[in-house]
Amino acid sequence: MRQEWTTFTVEVVTMTGKNTDTYEVVVIGGGAAGLSAALVLGRARRRTLVVDAGEPRNAPAAHLQGYLTRDGMPPAEFLAEGRREIEGYGVELVRDRAVDVAKAEDFAVALASGRTVRARRLVVATGLRDELPPVPGVAERFGRDVLHCPYCHGWEVRDRAFGVLATTPMSVHQALIVSQWSKDVTYFPHTVAEDELSDDDRRRLAAAGVAVVPGEVAELVIDDDRLTGLRLADGTTHDRSVVFVAPRAVPRTELLQRLGAELRETPFGAYPVVDETGLTTVPGMWAAGNAMGFAEQVVNAAAGGYRAATTLNGELLFTDLDAAVARART
Repeated sequence: MRQEWTTFTVEVVTMTGKNTDTYEVVVIGGGAAGLSAALVLGRARRRTLVVDAGEPRNAPAAHLQGYLTRDGMPPAEFLAEGRREIEGYGVELVRDRAVDVAKAEDFAVALASGRTVRARRLVVATGLRDELPPVPGVAERFGRDVLHCPYCHGWEVRDRAFGVLATTPMSVHQALIVSQWSKDVTYFPHTVAEDELSDDDRRRLAAAGVAVVPGEVAELVIDDDRLTGLRLADGTTHDRSVVFVAPRAVPRTELLQRLGAELRETPFGAYPVVDETGLTTVPGMWAAGNAMGFAEQVVNAAAGGYRAATTLNGELLFTDLDAAVARART
């Protein structure tokens, strides 16, 4: 039997020449995750817009570490290079803030400038905000000699006198981790009650050689633009040249919630429920980077953006192919 094949063409819906505010994909957030997703989508010839409010989480840091081939690169330089790369593939970037989002047949994203853009698919890479304890000196020195991540900064401050300013009972874990980079570590429980330290915590602190100094911290001591210690409420001062502190993570999930994305509670805030590619419970909307979890470092965020973009591109392609097959059958 001779089999007949039907030949048909697929229209790639790039929207070029149509409504200039209509895109195949809008990426909200211009950090590592958003730019990585945009790079993949641009190379896949998808008409893509990046909406960037210009508030990267790692802006206070002088350098980013632990990213292969980019170790020690200033964050601003990293992002500038990313913007240059996506521009080479025709991706548009606008410095604006997404203030609202709605979904009918497609996504409608309202920007602070008054512009509304539409997209078939959405990538939310809005990250999170670090909320620091209200101890004088902490916010001013954050990213310099007040640090939060030993994997990001531990090598650069190794073997110096560390203080760990507790914000929650989980700060004990931070004190134990940073003891790998210095043998001179003092843990300041601050406002964490003494009975919130478990017996295991105390034994581990002792085994790691971490000293414990009770009492509320009143301020950091700064001398000649350099951290020199912590002053307690009782007036005593303890010499330290580096302070580690765990900020309270505040996920930027407002847009996700507007569309009814399911969230999951974690010790670090509420984050969207996603599959292994970052797809949220809202069809057509992906999350990437710190918008989907607290522990996403720059390298993880970039990988997450890449993964979301490749999955999204394939989903769009097969949606269009299936639509073309349906048209051919009729």
